[in-house]
Amino acid sequence: MKVVKTAFLLTILTACGSGAKTDEQAMLNSLDSVGSQGPHISEGVIDDLLQEIPSPLEISVLLKESGKKYNVEYLNSADNIAKYNNNYQKAMNLGIYGTDLGYTNIYEKNTDGIKYMASIKSLADDLNIGQFFDLETISRLATNSKNLDSLLLITTQNFNSINHYFQTQNRSNLSVLLLTGGWLEAMHITCSVAGNDPKNKELNEKIGEQKIVLEKIIKLLSFYKDTDSHMASLLTDLKGLEEIFNKVNITYTYKESTFEVVDGVMVIKDNSTTTVDITPEQVTEIKNISSSIRTKIIS
Repeated sequence: MKVVKTAFLLTILTACGSGAKTDEQAMLNSLDSVGSQGPHISEGVIDDLLQEIPSPLEISVLLKESGKKYNVEYLNSADNIAKYNNNYQKAMNLGIYGTDLGYTNIYEKNTDGIKYMASIKSLADDLNIGQFFDLETISRLATNSKNLDSLLLITTQNFNSINHYFQTQNRSNLSVLLLTGGWLEAMHITCSVAGNDPKNKELNEKIGEQKIVLEKIIKLLSFYKDTDSHMASLLTDLKGLEEIFNKVNITYTYKESTFEVVDGVMVIKDNSTTTVDITPEQVTEIKNISSSIRTKIIS
């Protein structure tokens, strides 16, 4: 199964209003729990990671098309927002709630989606990035499945804006936390579904593919291990998860590309393949460890 690359994992960063201004000093004052002396990670490095992370919309579509029913129990309760008192928790759970919103969108559970949108806006305001969130636009796009392509495009553009803003404030660690939270939640949902359907080869392979993503996330977090105790602890936990993923074998087989005509247009067809060898037992181990890490974050 070919490793899928996609633009962005958060489905909640929508167009900010024209002329919106940021309060840089308030941003600096608000970041009480995220180390201010962390290293600077270039936008290009984070952008490269974005290309490797599966979108929650992509994963949710896969689950729905495979006939899996919607299960709100897989998600982090929107009511848990009251538990998040420092900015490490807020940034991580903003990523988590973004994935949860993507899941509710695909299944058209608008009542649940509204709850997540409210929690997302609250966390964004606490992190002083609320200017990048427009609930009216979110609602309009998220409640209409025909707008999913537009939603993904807009979210990509606006995460780039947020990432750039964090870069100018030497706060690229927040971008890393948003990404990691969203990825962990997508892992949790996929593993939960796969655990109930151990013979589903496509889901198992999707989980196995995340070995590559995890390697990149660990590299990013390692930049902060000496300057941020929260991120150092998260890094230790993810390295434990990596030990299980190291048992998964991913084989890339190169085949020369060919040309073909699609709808009257000549396109290049990539004939290379990626094979993922993962056992149901390894999926169970990955599920148990990733869910344990997630529980620490959402509790």
